[in-house]
Amino acid sequence: MRATVATSVLVALAAAAPALAQGKSQEHRKSAPPSRSELTPAANTPTTTVGGATPFAWIDDATLVEPGAASFAISMARWYGGGTSETDLPIVDLAVGLAPRLQLAATVPRVLGSADPSGAVGGIGTSYFSAKIAALDDAKRHLRIAIAPTLELLGRGIVDSTTNEQRVHFGVPVSVEITRGAHRVSAGAGYFSRGVWFAGGGVGARASRRTYVSASLSRSWASAGVDDMTVPARSRNEVSGGAAFELRSNVSAFASIARTFATLGENGAGTSVSLGLSFFLPRATP
Repeated sequence: MRATVATSVLVALAAAAPALAQGKSQEHRKSAPPSRSELTPAANTPTTTVGGATPFAWIDDATLVEPGAASFAISMARWYGGGTSETDLPIVDLAVGLAPRLQLAATVPRVLGSADPSGAVGGIGTSYFSAKIAALDDAKRHLRIAIAPTLELLGRGIVDSTTNEQRVHFGVPVSVEITRGAHRVSAGAGYFSRGVWFAGGGVGARASRRTYVSASLSRSWASAGVDDMTVPARSRNEVSGGAAFELRSNVSAFASIARTFATLGENGAGTSVSLGLSFFLPRATP
C-alpha cells in the first residue's frame, strides 16, 4: 500500500508538471540556463542519509552524517527550456560528519559550455560549501531542525550576467524534518546575501525495501537589481520528483525530474533531469 501511494504521487507530479508550466509564456521565449540564472539552485543532489535525490539543493533535510562517516555522490544534470539547454557533468557532492551535531558539505558542478552567446557558460558552476548544525534532534517527537551557514561561490555566467555582482556570498538555510516510520516530511527556507530568498517543502517514503521516492515544491524570489525598488520582483517556482534504488548496502542510484511553472524565461523556466550514484562510507570501527 505504501509503495502504491508513494509511486502514484510521484507519477501524478511528473504528469502534472508540464500542464502547470503552461501559461506565463515560459515556452515562448528563450530561457536563461542555470549557469546564467541567479534564481536557479544547484542541480538536484543526493541526501546524506537515504541516498535519494534532494528535491532542491538550497533546501535539505535536517539529518546529519554521523561523526567519522561520509557521503559522496557523482551525478549529471540536463536542463532545457525555451530553445536553450545546459548540461552539468560531473556534479560532485561530499558530506563529512565531524561531530554529533556538525557536518561539513560541498557541492561543485562543472558546466559544459555552449557555442550560443546566450547559452550555458562553461567551467566550474555555482558551488556551495556549508556547515550543517543540528539545532534540535527530538527522538521522542521524531523532529529535527538544522541550520546550515553556507558559502556560495557564483559561477562566471551569473557574475557576468548581473550588474555589479560579486562572486562570494553567504546563505543561511534552515531545515525542519519530521519522520514517521518509512515516511518523511521536510521543509525549509533561507536567504542569500545577494538578495535571494527561497522556501519549499517535500515528502518522501520508501516504496519498497530498496526503493525511495520523493516529491517537492519550491520557490525562489528576489527584487530585480535588489537596489532598484521600481523594478518588479522576480520569482521561480518548481515542482519535482525523484527516486533512488539501493544497489548495495552503501551504494544507491538516483534520478529526478523537475519542472518550473508560472515562471518567466529570464528567471530560468524549464525542465531539469538528473541522475547519478551515491556512496555512503560508514565510520571506521576500531
